[in-house]
Amino acid sequence: MRSELRSSANTLSAAPSLSQSKVSIASSHSSQKSTSSKKSIKSDVPLTREEIIAQYIEKAKWYTSVGLGTTAILSVFAFLFLIPFVVDPAISALTADYDPEPVTCVISGHTYSEGITNCTWSSCREGCTTAQTRCHQMTVNYTKIPYKEWVKNPVDLELVDWDVADTRFLINTEGCGYPPYVNCTEFAKKYGNEHVRTRTFPCYYSRAFNELVTARYSWEENLKHLILSIIIPNVLFAVSIGVLSYWYCPCCEKACHKNPRVYAEFPSAKEKKIRSWEIEYIESEECINKL
Repeated sequence: MRSELRSSANTLSAAPSLSQSKVSIASSHSSQKSTSSKKSIKSDVPLTREEIIAQYIEKAKWYTSVGLGTTAILSVFAFLFLIPFVVDPAISALTADYDPEPVTCVISGHTYSEGITNCTWSSCREGCTTAQTRCHQMTVNYTKIPYKEWVKNPVDLELVDWDVADTRFLINTEGCGYPPYVNCTEFAKKYGNEHVRTRTFPCYYSRAFNELVTARYSWEENLKHLILSIIIPNVLFAVSIGVLSYWYCPCCEKACHKNPRVYAEFPSAKEKKIRSWEIEYIESEECINKL
């Protein structure tokens, strides 16, 4: 009998726990239903105009950031590429100080050579980085008489006292280039063997190095190419990095939005001590007056 009473008591004591578990399960189901209903309500609520605009602004900012980063990287590579092909030749031409007014020249010799050992120099090269296996080597005589005056008053070539004789003649200040601006075949036809000591033409000589003579030169074009090749990549790089720093660097943003009254709102340590002394002095005076 005692064992039966104990088992019945145990079942009665276990009954509340079962009821509690049922209540907890029901409450969990109800909470899940409430959360799911809240989520559905939130998803059904349409976005406001400000939220939609903010989303578009964030997307535009991300795409703009990618574009600015790409621009910064490409501008660095572009500037490094322009240094040997544009910047250095332009500086060399400006340093050579070519006379902007053409003088009178005549071809004194023309040699066509083949082989790397024979082509130690060339009047014209199609490509400034490759080794030449075929080359046209031309030399000229020139007088510093301006070509405009020579055309008006020509002189017999046999009687001319040339200022510099048998010096190297280049197609441009670098002596090389790329098609279609540089065509060595056309250059050889224009100034080659058929015109040796028979025809004068305008040329440009270096006032710093008299042995440098070129068929093409423009001080304005040289300066323009130099300025553009330096300014454009560097400005693009600076603008891209500046905008990205302003957007994603907290220090730059704080510096741009710096409060001019920051020093007045946050006094120094000395000012804090002086103010504390003043407050203590005022409080002591008040205590004395009360007494």
